[in-house]
Amino acid sequence: MLKINPPNEKSKIVSFIKNVLKKQGFKNVVIGMSGGIDSTASFYLIKEAIPPQNIIIAHLYYSSSQFKDIKPITKKVGIPKENIYEISIDPFVKVFQEELSLNSDKIRLGNIMARIRMIILYDLAKKHNALVAGTENRSEYYLGYFTRFGDQASDFEPIQHLYKTQVYELAKFLNLPKNIIEKTPTAGLWQGQTDESEFGFSYKEADEVLYYYFDKKLSLAEIRKIGFINSEKIINFCLKNSYKHHAPYVIRNS
Repeated sequence: MLKINPPNEKSKIVSFIKNVLKKQGFKNVVIGMSGGIDSTASFYLIKEAIPPQNIIIAHLYYSSSQFKDIKPITKKVGIPKENIYEISIDPFVKVFQEELSLNSDKIRLGNIMARIRMIILYDLAKKHNALVAGTENRSEYYLGYFTRFGDQASDFEPIQHLYKTQVYELAKFLNLPKNIIEKTPTAGLWQGQTDESEFGFSYKEADEVLYYYFDKKLSLAEIRKIGFINSEKIINFCLKNSYKHHAPYVIRNS
């Protein structure tokens, strides 16, 4: 049902990246790497499309760096040291915490972290005359699991057409390190935060429900009959965040 052809996907995505850069007149790409599967898989695809000297890596961490998981990969690929930025966003976050009294509101704080990262990524893109690569997958997109004008902001999205479970399948084909594939998915917004604990359901179940609802156009009642106990919770999660998919509402002149 959700199986992909990894060699075909790799070829399609690499061609997509090359075409976007050529069409927009850029040679360089900035990518934020958390050390998770989505950003690492995206990096593996980007390195197939452009030379290492044209890739700028930004590890923008909060609280504790995960760069130890990223360093061996960038070293193996040959990313120049001057193209790698390991930056703590703690000082920036602290300013907002103090000025807006955010300590008890994890969601607002998480949104600010995502937007701080966006500011840095786009500043690096300006510095290096580069496009910003997004790392969002299709599951996150449908669930609205992103911060508007934060981690959602990008110039192109290499893996947004793939569900999370499909990203895992592609990651294995791309030979990503085992420790990265086996990491618990997290947006890195606060200590101990994980995607699935926030959802209240797994990516595996979500992907199947999302596939039936968006791809096969089944109703919620029909999906329930198949036997997904969290189907209503998953679709409601999507509907609650559906406003995130729309550009600002404006008055159209007739």
